[in-house]
Amino acid sequence: MIERYTNPEMAAVFSDETRYSIWLDIERYALEGMVAAGQAPAEALKAYNDKASFDVARVLQIEQEVKHDVIAFLTNVAEYVGPLSRYVHRGMTSSDVVDTCLAVQMRRAGKMLLADIEALLAVLKTRAEEFKHTPCIGRSHGIHAEPTTFGIKLAGWYAEMKRHVTRLSAAVEDISVGKLSGAVGTYAGINPSVEELVMKKLELRPETVATQVVQRDRHAHFMATLAGVAGSIERFSVEIRHLQRTEVREAMEGFSPGQKGSSAMPHKRNPILTENLCGLARLVRSYAQACFENVALWHERDISHSSVERVAVPDACIALDFMLRRFAGVVKNLAVSPERMMENLELTRGTVFSGHLLLALVDKGVSREDAYKLVQQHALAAWDGGAPLQERVSGDPVVTKALSEAEIAEVFSLKRHLREVDRIINRALV
Repeated sequence: MIERYTNPEMAAVFSDETRYSIWLDIERYALEGMVAAGQAPAEALKAYNDKASFDVARVLQIEQEVKHDVIAFLTNVAEYVGPLSRYVHRGMTSSDVVDTCLAVQMRRAGKMLLADIEALLAVLKTRAEEFKHTPCIGRSHGIHAEPTTFGIKLAGWYAEMKRHVTRLSAAVEDISVGKLSGAVGTYAGINPSVEELVMKKLELRPETVATQVVQRDRHAHFMATLAGVAGSIERFSVEIRHLQRTEVREAMEGFSPGQKGSSAMPHKRNPILTENLCGLARLVRSYAQACFENVALWHERDISHSSVERVAVPDACIALDFMLRRFAGVVKNLAVSPERMMENLELTRGTVFSGHLLLALVDKGVSREDAYKLVQQHALAAWDGGAPLQERVSGDPVVTKALSEAEIAEVFSLKRHLREVDRIINRALV
């Protein structure tokens, strides 16, 4: 079922209104710090607190003339504050405002993404427990390997997303850094105490060693973490797309009443949501790559990173927010077919137990080479349409000499094969 998992709150984080509001606060806190440091009179702070404001349309109008966004903003603020606005932005450079604001925005966005992951984790946990003991075939190279359960598959997704909580939390902490240290980071025109006050108010830390900017390895780390989360969603989505294939049909995206899959073929039920998520993951990865290119700026700063970040950071955060919400919906509405899973598991006539048969023979003293050759011969014959593997080996004197009827039955016991399921899933879902 198609749902619009839009989140206006995430988009609002990167709106002009929000950005200028944060700039207004940064300048307010900086002026407060300057008054405390004796670098500005108290009446300037009072005038700012009483009158400071902005108008987005007016800022953009001024920017058309001055070709500088921060200057345009400060000019508009001065129109509200009056003559005492001359103390605003004293000893600061544009990046003091822009980079500190970006840190606030990325921190807010990161917190929202963490909340999205927690919501997805809740859905994954519920469904992992639901299908804890639902047998299905595990595949390697796309080929039937050995039995597993659908719950184990979902628990693996849960564990992976839990790791992303740790990674994203660290990335949010790493990006929670701003600067108010002047043109090349030396505090030549501003007291360091001003920076300390501003960062405390904004729940940030001062950059350890700033240039004109906060160092872009931090932003690259954050964006790489977002790309990692998107990559996991892509992995899970690829799995669902495979399971929905006509030949597999073990799990399918929800299909709502009245939904149509194709304009030409009425029978179609396509994995459109997970295909969409795979495409968005490529986009988020590309934004991360672009932000790695931003790390190597000229000397104390150039402006090549700015245009990239104005597109990449908002778009990646908005896209990943959408992806997490959409995928939670996919998992919640996933139509799972335990019957079809069992049919597929039995499709190759017991050959999925060949590994256990090999081990059982070796444990009884048969050489590994002889045991492998014997089991492979019977397994391939069963796979090609012959009698089931258990039936074939039960009539082989080499096997029956080594294993009793009960021991052979134990080899082909699904219950025995999946006896550690609770241990695995409980370990994941703690």
